[in-house]
Amino acid sequence: MSTFFPSQLSAITFIVQEFFFRILQIFKANHVSLLLCSCLIAYLATFYFKNNHRKVYLLDFACYKPGPECICTKEMFIDRSLHTGHFRDESIDFQRRILDKSGFGQKTYVPESLLRIPPEFSLVEKRKETETVIIGAIDELLAKTHVKARDIGILVVNSCVFIPTPSLSAMIVNHYKLRDNILSYNLGGMGCGAGLISLDLAQRLLQVHPNSYALVISTENINVGWYFGNERSMLVSNCLFRMGGAAILLSNISSDYYRSKYHLRQTFRTHKGHDDDCYNSVIQREDEEHITGVALSKDLMRVAGEALKANIQLLGKSVLPLSEQLKFLAILIAKKFLKKKIKPYTPNFKLAFEHFCIHTGGRAVQDELQKHLDLDDWLMEPSRMTLYRFGNTSSSSIWYELAYCEAKGRIKKSDRIWQIQFGSGFKCNSAVWRALRTIDHTKEKNPWSDEIHEFPVKF
Repeated sequence: MSTFFPSQLSAITFIVQEFFFRILQIFKANHVSLLLCSCLIAYLATFYFKNNHRKVYLLDFACYKPGPECICTKEMFIDRSLHTGHFRDESIDFQRRILDKSGFGQKTYVPESLLRIPPEFSLVEKRKETETVIIGAIDELLAKTHVKARDIGILVVNSCVFIPTPSLSAMIVNHYKLRDNILSYNLGGMGCGAGLISLDLAQRLLQVHPNSYALVISTENINVGWYFGNERSMLVSNCLFRMGGAAILLSNISSDYYRSKYHLRQTFRTHKGHDDDCYNSVIQREDEEHITGVALSKDLMRVAGEALKANIQLLGKSVLPLSEQLKFLAILIAKKFLKKKIKPYTPNFKLAFEHFCIHTGGRAVQDELQKHLDLDDWLMEPSRMTLYRFGNTSSSSIWYELAYCEAKGRIKKSDRIWQIQFGSGFKCNSAVWRALRTIDHTKEKNPWSDEIHEFPVKF
């Protein structure tokens, strides 16, 4: 190691002082130079801090797959609904028609307690359902990543309608004996879009807590969400939602880049709750007989379209090629300022993404999004097959779709993935990922692994 002698140190100090003195003299004599230099420093500082945030990686994720004892065919669903004794004949017929149009197959899952005769809806069964899903998904995730539970520093859990005391996040802390200083959050009442809200929260926390792992859990509870009345707007939820959940492990540790699957590029959140129609489009309330359920408005498709439009305007600025942005801007100007009657231009998002994981809200939602985004059947396949095989698993559905892409061997290094969800409120949320490596589907274990050869199916 070299050493500076006092004479050398004095010489260096003098040179540095002389340099800054002369720079100062130049700026005093030339205010324009001072202003330009200040602007340059401000720009470089802004650019540095904007682009030097901690990167967030997805090490792996796991989707819970219930056992065969939880399989519920369409016929079983109608039979168990009859055995509750709560539904009129016309309500049973209505649910049968909804199932026929749902896009469901014959192997979706409900809690075992709902398949008993008569079905059981106790608090014990509600807890059992959620704990089984959550612990099953986390156990598989920890086995995949070889991360110890005690190393997890951030925990975010979302479940819309089941909010017990102690919370679900506390249940996880207790079961896995997580550390005392864990940052634990439990999100409720945010609908199917809560999965990406949880992801966004975890990402923000990872930006300010270095060298951390964040565990994100997305699930829903079928027991709690079941409606026993006869109002049609509430009966739809019974037909669409099914049992499922996902566990996702994120990291901001730079060395995890080499073993992670994806890099989380950006999240985009849009909230239309200021509009009364949007706010009331999906709402939990009582019917005329004071029975609680979740009502879906007839305006839901229009509301979803408006929320999607607002979300992709944010998204497009960051992900679309310049040529697409210019086309969109030109038509917007022509319509707004030149008062031209021109059909709104939908940007070609196929230029920005190789894969689309679109929320499995139902077959009608999928049809509308396919039309709006001009997606071919291959790009819609993960969403449609997830709805067919697992039903609408609420906030976790997009992870079953990404698992489908992996099981099919579709994910290649540098591929871009767009996850999009809708939720009550009304919200539309997006996440943008880039694959860090090609996923070897022969080595992957996920809910599709043992049956992926059967898909896609035609229905």
